[in-house]
Amino acid sequence: METNEDNKKKVVDSKEHKKFNKNKDNLKIKELEEKLNIEKEKSMRIQAEMMNYTRRKDEEVSNMYKYANEDILKKLILIIDNFERALSMETDENKEFLSGFKMIYNHVLDILKENEVVEINDKDIEFDPSIHQAVMTDHVEGVNPNMVIDVLQKGYKYKDKVLRPAMVKVSN
Repeated sequence: METNEDNKKKVVDSKEHKKFNKNKDNLKIKELEEKLNIEKEKSMRIQAEMMNYTRRKDEEVSNMYKYANEDILKKLILIIDNFERALSMETDENKEFLSGFKMIYNHVLDILKENEVVEINDKDIEFDPSIHQAVMTDHVEGVNPNMVIDVLQKGYKYKDKVLRPAMVKVSN
């Protein structure tokens, strides 16, 4: 037969057991909450990474469309150079012949303008390595150092990008 003391001991043991189980459950809950928070952070990082990837791809595709004509425009610039050399050799004998060249030359220039290609043909400005390529230097009296003295070959910009830097002579 159980005594009163035995009953009290069982009740105390039962209370301690419940308290122990409650603490154990609380620890388990905290552990699971920590794991959940870690997984939420991972998920947020992955989402951010995917958004950045999508944005970069969109920018890349946009730039591809924006500069799609770049290669052909570079080739047209070479044709312009040849036309300018031919037109600079005008004499009375070949004047009529070169008038046809001038029409073609002007048509190619119009195509370049339609595609937002502009000349970099700046003289008497400060040398800018992002749009100029210095191929010669010379000391000229009365001219500040690092100024473009002469343009030896025109450069061209396509929208906001340099297609070909201008070859220039710079003062030193």
